[in-house]
Amino acid sequence: MPDEIEKFDITVVGAGVVGLAIAKTLLDKAPSSNPLKLLILDKNVSFGEETSSRNSEVIHAGIYYPEGSLKSQLCIRGKALLYDYARQRNIDFKAIGKLIVATQRNELAALDRIKTNASNNGVSDLKLISTQELLKMEPHVNAMGALFSPSTGIINCHQLMLQLLTDIEHKGGLFVAQTCVTSVCRHPQGFMVKTKGKAGEPYQFQTSHLINAAGLGAQTLAENIEGLSYHYTPQLHLCKGSYFGLAGKSPFQHLIYPVPDSSGAGLGIHATLDLGGQVKFGPNTRYLSSLDYQVEEESKVQFEKAIKRYYPGLDSTQLTPAFAGIRPKLQGPNDDFKDFVIQTEIEHGIPGLIQLFGIESPGLTSCLAIGEKVNSLL
Repeated sequence: MPDEIEKFDITVVGAGVVGLAIAKTLLDKAPSSNPLKLLILDKNVSFGEETSSRNSEVIHAGIYYPEGSLKSQLCIRGKALLYDYARQRNIDFKAIGKLIVATQRNELAALDRIKTNASNNGVSDLKLISTQELLKMEPHVNAMGALFSPSTGIINCHQLMLQLLTDIEHKGGLFVAQTCVTSVCRHPQGFMVKTKGKAGEPYQFQTSHLINAAGLGAQTLAENIEGLSYHYTPQLHLCKGSYFGLAGKSPFQHLIYPVPDSSGAGLGIHATLDLGGQVKFGPNTRYLSSLDYQVEEESKVQFEKAIKRYYPGLDSTQLTPAFAGIRPKLQGPNDDFKDFVIQTEIEHGIPGLIQLFGIESPGLTSCLAIGEKVNSLL
């Protein structure tokens, strides 16, 4: 007699911070009288080993994104949820505040535009700072003016993910690592999912709902879903961001950001403090054709030039390569702004399938709001 196929209500593919937040939210929202049987799969050795562990760990305020965009809505809602969750679960965080600095006179108008855009998005706590006020706050920063965001913060992302997984498992969710999805077939009760484990051993199961939160692997997973037209899968652009660390005591008390590049590809090489008080600079922006996490030593010249615009006292001998992350961008090198994409049956026509593409920054900040969004779409 053949083994009975195991059945799940929901399967989330991808155990980064977004996949974990989705799973946690779905389990929280399920009625206690009818708990969900939920499975999370990830191809890596553990959770959060790609984009989620290679970023600035910043809780963004929702300043830059176009009014009405998912990035704007989910960032602002997610910020509130994330601060609340961190307080409730004793996750290390600090609302350290951010200064967006104009180093040239022609950038001052950009600060006004950013403030207006933020206000249109519902962010009302930004304050324009004069040169004199800036020098009191950050005596080592050179700028002609700045915009202060008091609700921008930093968080220990590993602690956050570990707590999300703890909550998931407490509610009966199951996490399985080192497991690749090889194919997804339509089934009268949802989907038949075929996987391959660490040693190549095959395993298949049935799931009523499938959530593609695979980040850098989301497009590849979509290609392996039976009956899903490639027209609904946006092109992935691998966008690498490297970071350099600064040895010694931090010269800053806040996060320091330049006025962002008009292309919107990134927020510029900024100064971020971690919870231990150490400074890292980054990320830069470099589009790739394949995954590459090497920090090129030759990019140090680019970093020095960018940093010295707002921190002229930089001692370049204290600048050392730290790490690199890769954003799963939908915006190509010459493209206009691209929003998060969260697809349901309305878009692709397959009941029970939700797909997330292009969940780059502010994905960390937005994670719990993305969980709410997915829950509402189910």
